[in-house]
Amino acid sequence: MNKIHYPELDETCYREVLENGLTVAVVKKSGFTKKLAYFVTDYGAIHTEFTLEGKQYQAPAGVAHYLEHKLFDMPEGRDVSAEFASLGAMTNAFTSYDMTAYYFSCTENFRDCLKLLLEFVSTPYFTEESVEKERGIIDQEIGMNQDAPDSVIFENLMVSLYENHPIRVPILGDSETIRQITPEVLHTCHRAFYTPGNMLLCVIGDVDPEEVAALARQVLGSEQKAVGIKAPLREEPMTCPRKEVTRVMEVAMPMFNLAFKCEPLGQGEEAIRQEMIADLAAETLFGESSELYLRLYEEGLIDSSFGGGFETIDGCAMLMCSGDSDDPAAVRDAILAQMDTIRTEGIDEAAFQRMKRSALGRRIRSLDSFDATVFRVCAYHFSGFDYFRFPEVYRDIQKEEIVAFLDRIVTEERCSLSVIAPISKEEVS
Repeated sequence: MNKIHYPELDETCYREVLENGLTVAVVKKSGFTKKLAYFVTDYGAIHTEFTLEGKQYQAPAGVAHYLEHKLFDMPEGRDVSAEFASLGAMTNAFTSYDMTAYYFSCTENFRDCLKLLLEFVSTPYFTEESVEKERGIIDQEIGMNQDAPDSVIFENLMVSLYENHPIRVPILGDSETIRQITPEVLHTCHRAFYTPGNMLLCVIGDVDPEEVAALARQVLGSEQKAVGIKAPLREEPMTCPRKEVTRVMEVAMPMFNLAFKCEPLGQGEEAIRQEMIADLAAETLFGESSELYLRLYEEGLIDSSFGGGFETIDGCAMLMCSGDSDDPAAVRDAILAQMDTIRTEGIDEAAFQRMKRSALGRRIRSLDSFDATVFRVCAYHFSGFDYFRFPEVYRDIQKEEIVAFLDRIVTEERCSLSVIAPISKEEVS
């Protein structure tokens, strides 16, 4: 395997692309007892239109999440979660808009756990009875999601922010679309995207990298298989269909999500550089050390729940903040006003350098977390970038780039506000 050491971070990563197309990445952590493995596919909730071996497919919304659930079923009634538990390991999975990950953590029996992870994710087993049974479980999950303010506020924001992008559709789909999911649909999507050439195996811990790669070869074989070709996402205007949306729910005080629509970043090093510029821009505009944050906090317009950053998903991106506030519209107006000040006065160089060092320090400290490290290695891999190279990218960013980004993005035309308001006393009575 190819060994790369990153002296500034004191990290070592081994990488290899196997004969079957699978990328294996092992972050060596000598002396640690915990081991964590992620088996990830570059396939998420938004990838419902694709071509496989010359044939076009349109899958129902929610199929990626449904597939995640069903892969824990194995032939002969095997219970994957119980098998991991018997090995002393914890296992789980998640589906995001643009990838699906299966993982386990353990301190012992690592080889057996890794073999089980590779086996169950690569073994599609879907019966009519089990798929129908799962439909009821996921339908209940959809209902719970519709009653959860944190989910509703974000999903409402996506509908307000985007006209065409499939991020408008919830990851779980809805009660109607999941009824269109059959064993045949699940088999097709698994065959299209759960192939080694579309996946990454990432392990962190005190493990033998060669043994990890050898076990992946043993379980998955050497054959290269066809990968589904995702349909191009439709172009998206940089204006918003709606400027504001409000939903009344049982909350103690108003909640808000606010976003400014950004151009999608694409792939490769320049895209990652633009992401880090955007990350620093968010810190500059409304981060905890910013002038605006302190002023809003002192005025009582925000509290400790407030936070923000830059979010990127395949085909879309946004500068976003959220929190609780008695006057979300005033927070939005204050952010727009602060941007006018930045346009006029610029950014103080000394303050910018402090902010950049602070942001870089947080990224470096996050490497202490196995979960955060593996997640970012996986996400950046599918964006075509070696995550451990982030310090050199950060250092090269100049304040002029931050101002230019904010000047382009933080405008009324690109802005949308989603609010969850409390039920009034009149409505209760």
